Amino acid sequence: MKNTTASTKQPIQTVTNKKIHYAWVILGLSFLTLLTIQGIRLSFGAFIQPWETFFQTNRGLISMIGMVSYIIFGISQPVVGRITDHVGPRKIFTISVVFVGSSMLFTTFTTHPWQLFLLYGFLASIGFGGASQVAGTVVISNWFQKKRGLALGILSAGTAAGQLLVVPSTLYFISWTTWQTTVLAYGLFLMFVFLPLIVFLLKNKPAEMGLHPYGYTVKQPAKTVQLPVHTRGSFVFIKVLKKKEFWFLMLPFFVCGVTTSGLIDTHLIPFSKHHGVSNAVISWTIGLLAAFNFAGTIISGYFSDKWDCRKMLGYLYSVRGLTLVFLLIIAGFSDLTAVLHQNPTLLIIFGISFGIVDFSTVAPTIKLATDYFKSYSIGLVVGGIFLSHQIGAALGSYLPGLLYDMTGNYQQSLFYAIVVLIAAAVMSFMLPKPENG
Repeated sequence: MKNTTASTKQPIQTVTNKKIHYAWVILGLSFLTLLTIQGIRLSFGAFIQPWETFFQTNRGLISMIGMVSYIIFGISQPVVGRITDHVGPRKIFTISVVFVGSSMLFTTFTTHPWQLFLLYGFLASIGFGGASQVAGTVVISNWFQKKRGLALGILSAGTAAGQLLVVPSTLYFISWTTWQTTVLAYGLFLMFVFLPLIVFLLKNKPAEMGLHPYGYTVKQPAKTVQLPVHTRGSFVFIKVLKKKEFWFLMLPFFVCGVTTSGLIDTHLIPFSKHHGVSNAVISWTIGLLAAFNFAGTIISGYFSDKWDCRKMLGYLYSVRGLTLVFLLIIAGFSDLTAVLHQNPTLLIIFGISFGIVDFSTVAPTIKLATDYFKSYSIGLVVGGIFLSHQIGAALGSYLPGLLYDMTGNYQQSLFYAIVVLIAAAVMSFMLPKPENG
């Protein structure tokens, strides 16, 4: 119901009978979208060995499918960001769910690796790219004027929650049934349960419901509800490429992709099986990694509104490097490898420590991007940054599989990951202070 008597001295709120702002519903839907879609994407590692066996191929070829997936995902990010600025997140999320759901259904019937390349590497990956942090960042920026850092942290935690719930579930269902039944169940759920929720409940902007963004305080006409971050001027990407801020956010985020989605999220499961760890311990490790990832991501989002995000990123990349040093020590010495086999608690300790700093870099990175580039298209800027992340993830997914086929272990992969994390930490500390910081 419209409020036609509102004073011009107060923000106009045309819907007044709801105690909870609909922005939180939007955040919840976006959270569930990332949980479901990105959870399925992060389950790739659970399929590596089953696909190796079923298609009678090697780990390098299966890892190449992951690399193709990450490349397609990455290329889609700036495109999705730009399109989202024009058509809105609702259409992007809807189409993405259809892409992933249909590809899961068709993957059930694959008999050759090239079909996996087509369905998972291309079709599903386009959907993964659409239902991602990029489109989510746009919708959060539309709906939140205050507590945006917290909202971005919660949104990022959706991916962590997918890791917590979907990845262990995938391991369980594959061992309980078959990988074909697992992907079939995912396809049916996406198409017939989740898709209707997005279609009927998700809204692009508060104006569609006669609302202002959460925390709206600017005293201006009600018709102008879109944040300035989307409305100022035209986007000139060349100007962004000339800025130190962009490169010093993008390159560390590239490293983030190498070390998280690429190395650990893809290869931790086969790494653990290589060292004789049981499925039960692996599930516990993945679950605890994801649980602490979930908590760490939300905490990171909360503090990105209060602390210096540049220093946060520097410390987060540094701690992540230390966790990989711990894993390298275990994997690099045969006697310690035996200890890992006999005392799998060490793997669980790694999972907890790595989980805390896994996705926690996302919120401060995106918060800095929205501060540095408020006069540009946030969808396209964030898309470009996430493109670097996915290129890193592609390399981080493929190279460990290739090196494993060549050497029979993961030591070299862990070593180069530590080196690039040191560089990422240094670049983060060197970022300039935002104007509003």
